[in-house]
Amino acid sequence: MIDMHHLLLGGGGFIGRHVALLLVQLGFRVTIASRHCIIDQFPEELRKHISWKVLELGAADWDDLVEDADIVHHYAWGSIPASANANPRGDLVTNVSATIDLLDALKRKGSGRVLFSSSGGTVYGRLKFNPVSEEHPLFPTTAYGAGKVTAETYFGLYREMYGLDCRIARIANPYGAGQDLTKGLGAVTTFLHKAISGDVISIWGTGDVVRDYLHISDLAKGLVKLSLASVTREFIFNFGSGIGVSLNDIVYEIENQLKRPLTVYRTERRSFDVPVSVLDIDRARSELDWAPMLSFSYGIARTLEDLGKAAIFSNLEDPNLREGSEFV
Repeated sequence: MIDMHHLLLGGGGFIGRHVALLLVQLGFRVTIASRHCIIDQFPEELRKHISWKVLELGAADWDDLVEDADIVHHYAWGSIPASANANPRGDLVTNVSATIDLLDALKRKGSGRVLFSSSGGTVYGRLKFNPVSEEHPLFPTTAYGAGKVTAETYFGLYREMYGLDCRIARIANPYGAGQDLTKGLGAVTTFLHKAISGDVISIWGTGDVVRDYLHISDLAKGLVKLSLASVTREFIFNFGSGIGVSLNDIVYEIENQLKRPLTVYRTERRSFDVPVSVLDIDRARSELDWAPMLSFSYGIARTLEDLGKAAIFSNLEDPNLREGSEFV
């Protein structure tokens, strides 16, 4: 094993599980901090390299959590856009307060690196140009986005004031097997599940809203690269495909691969939906040597295959992702 310990806050979630698996495959020691222990969901031969600690954002022992960690991944966020909009104050208290407590613990420790998963879709708001680079002004149109921007501000502040090695990943819309559909997130994965089960797909508006969708395997590789890179001047990175896909495009692609039409129900457009949001990923290409490997079409095919096998992690079981690969 590589002598470097990664702590994944919120490691039981969709992104955290895939990053954890990839890190262990690469030879790193991993601790998952989450509400529930999920180690038994990993391949048996890898479980001995993973430990678990309980994480409750409002009552965490941050000093204990970060004490033995070389790199902290902050994927823990106790809200989704709908719940944040319904209770902005609760969103702020739960998530931003916990973020500050984490940063204070790292400041007391005096060492370590932290990577924060922000939202590339909500922090920018209505875009002045597309694709949107990291230099675009931040003007969120939802409470969820406002919370992410506030947390980002504190990461930048602690980096400037105390020299903490803080890194921010502004993530597009990830999709793939293992995504929790009960949270109402993930248009691609939701549409795929409904298509497979023969359920009706609901779309707000005409379906021409365009977003940037990224397969979870490509995202996991990018986050691992960001966590390991020698970052100096730039510390904020977009992670997306750099290509816009409309909701109608998702439906057409699934229909094409399943060779049958889907049943779609369209409702009134939501006022807060940004019409187009696509991320510029040139900084990640040049600074991290990262770019997504899967086209949208192939990502859909791969997710369909994974869902058919009911495999949460099969899309990361790549024989090339081992010690000695490009990540190490």
